[in-house]
Amino acid sequence: MAQTTFKGYGITDATKWKDFSVVEYPSKKWAETDVEIAITHCGVCGSDVHTLSSGWGAFDVPLVVGHEIAGMAVRVGSAVQGIKVGDRVGVGAQISSCYDCTLCKHDNENYCPKKIDTYGDKYPDGVRTLGGYSTGIIADARYVFPIPDGVTSADASSMLCGGLTTYSPLVRNGAGPGKKVGVIGIGGLGHYAILFAKALGCEVYAFSHSSNKEADCRKMGVDHYVLDSPGFHDSLQYELDMIICCRDAAEGFPMNEYLSMLNVHGKFICVALPDKPFPPLTGFTLLNNGCYIGGSHIGSKAEAIAMLKLAAEKNIKPWIEEIPMKDCHKAIEGVLNGKPRYRYVLTQDLV
Repeated sequence: MAQTTFKGYGITDATKWKDFSVVEYPSKKWAETDVEIAITHCGVCGSDVHTLSSGWGAFDVPLVVGHEIAGMAVRVGSAVQGIKVGDRVGVGAQISSCYDCTLCKHDNENYCPKKIDTYGDKYPDGVRTLGGYSTGIIADARYVFPIPDGVTSADASSMLCGGLTTYSPLVRNGAGPGKKVGVIGIGGLGHYAILFAKALGCEVYAFSHSSNKEADCRKMGVDHYVLDSPGFHDSLQYELDMIICCRDAAEGFPMNEYLSMLNVHGKFICVALPDKPFPPLTGFTLLNNGCYIGGSHIGSKAEAIAMLKLAAEKNIKPWIEEIPMKDCHKAIEGVLNGKPRYRYVLTQDLV
């Protein structure tokens, strides 16, 4: 079937990465496993800034970013089950995979070696993927997440990357009652790590370089707020079962100090993707507690559905600020300068 044409706020010159203009572009080619979504909301992710600033490498233009997408299903393929026209649905940071490998068949499709990102990538036929600062998107239903009645579209949108990126490593690494979880970096990702860790029943420690966000963290449910000033780790050695690192700056990162706070075989999971590398480690750093260092890539569809269900059941409310999509440049500037408290969500104004 012929491609659909969408409009979005895009970048047409990579050297002017904050200058957005309205661009038209073709969708992916329709398949009966697809869902077409009329976008109502799109969260602004730190990934958008890293991509547009070329922090993660050069990109092709025009580029429409945005991978925290919520809207309404306006066309549903005949092979799709569980989604109908009129349903509220969302799409996160991944839009396709091979569907056939062992990872895809065991709810690990977010790690498929042939995964395709929601923007800045290409389908096998060469069609480019463009994101959610736009009027619509077509995605395979396996990457379309139904939004439950207890969660607004605005709230759901930023959960589909920021939320899922923290929810997945929490549940995969045993977060629950009796567990102590540390969260480093209290921004968009960090605030979600706090909200979900508390909803899962954990005791939560928030680590920050200043006291500016302590009041906010207390309102989110944080049990302990720790400034990472010299010696901050001394009284917390072997205290934590897990650390979720959401800090988007790696230079000068006190890795040894943070790892020393983990219990035996505790886990340090980095979900942030700083442009610069972390300081070097030696094997001796890992000996005292046998700790593990790992990463995590968004989450599976099964985890996205479970996350949204938890949000509805526990009335989890992310801290968001809604702004018109035409002001996406202001949102990008705000994220670059650390202004959101704690996530911007763009509202549709192109239709």
